[in-house]
Amino acid sequence: MTKLPTLNSLADDLEAGRTTARKLVEECIARIADPTGEGQRTFIHVDKEAALDAADAMDRLRKAKAPPSRFAGIPVSIKDLFDIKGQVTRAGSRALEDSAPAEADAPVVARLRRAGFIVIGRTNMTEFAFSGIGINPHYGTPKGAWKRSEGHIPGGSSSGAAVSVLDGMAHGALGTDTGGSCRIPAAYNGIVGYKPTQRRIPLDGGVPLSFSLDSYGPLARTVRCCAILDAVLADEPVTPLRPRPIKGMRLAVPTTIVLDDLDDAVARTFDRVLKALSKAGAEIEHIEVPELLDAGPINSKGGFAAAESYAWHRYLLASKGDDYDPRVSGRILRGEGISAADYIDMLNARRSLISRINARLAPYDALVLPTTANTPPRIADLADDKAFTTANMRSLRNCAMINLIDGCAISLPAHREGEVPVGFMLAAPGGTDRRIFEIAAAMEGVIRV
Repeated sequence: MTKLPTLNSLADDLEAGRTTARKLVEECIARIADPTGEGQRTFIHVDKEAALDAADAMDRLRKAKAPPSRFAGIPVSIKDLFDIKGQVTRAGSRALEDSAPAEADAPVVARLRRAGFIVIGRTNMTEFAFSGIGINPHYGTPKGAWKRSEGHIPGGSSSGAAVSVLDGMAHGALGTDTGGSCRIPAAYNGIVGYKPTQRRIPLDGGVPLSFSLDSYGPLARTVRCCAILDAVLADEPVTPLRPRPIKGMRLAVPTTIVLDDLDDAVARTFDRVLKALSKAGAEIEHIEVPELLDAGPINSKGGFAAAESYAWHRYLLASKGDDYDPRVSGRILRGEGISAADYIDMLNARRSLISRINARLAPYDALVLPTTANTPPRIADLADDKAFTTANMRSLRNCAMINLIDGCAISLPAHREGEVPVGFMLAAPGGTDRRIFEIAAAMEGVIRV
């Protein structure tokens, strides 16, 4: 596939009259409908007529020199976790099929529309967002970027979101990230995925996995594309992104947990990237971060995801448990054994962890670490539950740390052309989102050389 455009290049083309919103939507719809592609597994629902109507409206507004933003008319995809007015939110499950249509757009969907982005459809996902793999037995599993003929996983839970961007079926995607669900599929498909500071973006209008850990974020082709979408989602001004100089950056590489048991390709790519950044003038320090060891005790009974998802699902499980993927329902049901006292202990432990790790990371501009410990395995190799569990834990491990510490993080593609996709993650304490984008923008053109 030829190199796909960025949001800024599309906006320039729209402004100059080199393309139209209708043309962009028609091209995306054609890619989704291509019987040789992944569209049928990537999308649960395509809103063709509404998207074309919205495109025509954006073209008329642009002709009248009144577009709501310079990005008006660009198609984006929406993860099936979010409410879209008049549609059923299934969250990748069959258990919610008979639910009433949403009465209103989720705030994040409404903000995208207000900026003129066009909703092209609802993307497939891990059922109820509960895994980092991306397999869905109900709606099929879109094949990821690596050796597509062999069928490697797309990553989850925002599986369809990543593939929609990768294959040009949308030019940006709205996903969620509770333990890596924007960053993991971005890493496995060679695109960019962002997990914002949770408090910046409202969680209303989305099916929750863990209200303590859930974040709503973008997947796109470049750092600047993600920064644009992130600003829209947070209802902040879209301002030019100025890369920070790499020379003099203080970067911390945690040696605790996150470098354990890396696939050879991940370890080689990570080492190469560190050398490239060092050559460009970054000061890289390998440090112990013993606070990360707290994750084990906090998650020993299933953690926040099990406790909080069980609270939401317990009645639905009682009536429609047979409709769930057993790999999902089994993880949710772990929450049944978490007592109120256990939960309070988790809250206190997390509060302490956040305070201590923020103090440790204060001298550094960012943490740098591999997005995942592994490269994307073949879908067929995960039929066995033990193999699935192992791959899932290795996919989630590094990303989930950042949700637990209430941080923000971005995954950048770090592999070279023709190599297996590998993600390079930058992370920092919550509230430092702009800094992460500025650092990532500087690194984007350096780390794949």
